Amino acid sequence: MADIEVVRAGADDTEEARDVRLRALADAPEAFAASREQEEAFDDAEWKRRVTTNAWFLARADGHAVGLACGIPEPQDDDGRHLVGMWVEPDFRGRGLSDLLVAAVMAWARREGAQTLALWVVDGNHRALGLYDRLGFESTGEQQPVPGRSEVMESRMRLIL
Repeated sequence: MADIEVVRAGADDTEEARDVRLRALADAPEAFAASREQEEAFDDAEWKRRVTTNAWFLARADGHAVGLACGIPEPQDDDGRHLVGMWVEPDFRGRGLSDLLVAAVMAWARREGAQTLALWVVDGNHRALGLYDRLGFESTGEQQPVPGRSEVMESRMRLIL
């Protein structure tokens, strides 16, 4: 079993965070609102801004990033935070890394004084839905098209912290 750790990314981790994010977008383009092509076009300054202004968490196995989750402020809700960008490399799925990444974002949200943690999950992504349900997230009943892909719907889930 690999030595696993979850760390909050900082400015020195920008390249590693960029790499894992681009791998996520290539592996599961249907799960994200952004595309690999869009984010490959970001310059180094934009990547550093993204990593240092939001709470990016990297899951590392034997020192190599194999997963990512990000926490951001909840739009229009000062008491809420939002989980985005959740992904684990296929060879490392089923080993509890998703639980560790979500736990890191939950802990960050609590430290920020948040009352809730919300997310959007693509409809039909049963593995993700099962994870979030198991961790206590509940459907809000809200649905919307995935930004930029009107043919794909996503549903909002929320956890009371």
